[in-house]
Amino acid sequence: MGKLYLVPTPIGNLEDMTYRSVRILNEVDAILCEDTRTSSRLLQHYGIQKRLISHHQHNEHKAVEKVIEHLQNGETIALITDAGTPGISDPGFLLTRACAEADIEVETLPGATAFVPALVNSGLPCDKFCFEGFLPHKKGRHTRLTQLAEEERTIVFYESTHRIVKSLSQMAEYFGAERKASVSRELTKMHEETVRGTLTELAQYYTDHISKGEFVVVVGGKE
Repeated sequence: MGKLYLVPTPIGNLEDMTYRSVRILNEVDAILCEDTRTSSRLLQHYGIQKRLISHHQHNEHKAVEKVIEHLQNGETIALITDAGTPGISDPGFLLTRACAEADIEVETLPGATAFVPALVNSGLPCDKFCFEGFLPHKKGRHTRLTQLAEEERTIVFYESTHRIVKSLSQMAEYFGAERKASVSRELTKMHEETVRGTLTELAQYYTDHISKGEFVVVVGGKE
């Protein structure tokens, strides 16, 4: 029986790859990845030459059965994503569940993920929090925001460049204009920034300052 490794990759700064992750990627028989072009650059940086297999949100349902077959035949396989830890708003859950059901060993390595540094750096309570990831784009968005308005723990969201202003504005509407929050952008990269304030202030800030990149929004819980 083979083994599946879930291997985190840097969210921006290539120095955030661990020694153990590099070793595992050098040892496995094959590497599953979201985008072979993105992963090729990372592997080339560390001198890793392995067979890459495309495994992303559009094909993972069909691909899982084949991967399980390879693992049952004794292969060792690593799953990486474009950035961060597999399974956190990225492919990984379906394959991990299938391995558990087939009694295939899964080993998850610790490593980079965007929401942890954003949460710790927010200045908001982080002893108790809930991770929401991306809000629904349309269906269910109103319902989810209404439910989260009553959440007393700190809430962590992911958001994109094109929706950051809309999301902050809606959060101010549903959670309260004066609710404290923090927005981190481009974590670990050259133009990393964290802006803190009320939801209204942050919505205005990103209206006035057009910023690109991946965003982590941390919102204080209801008092």
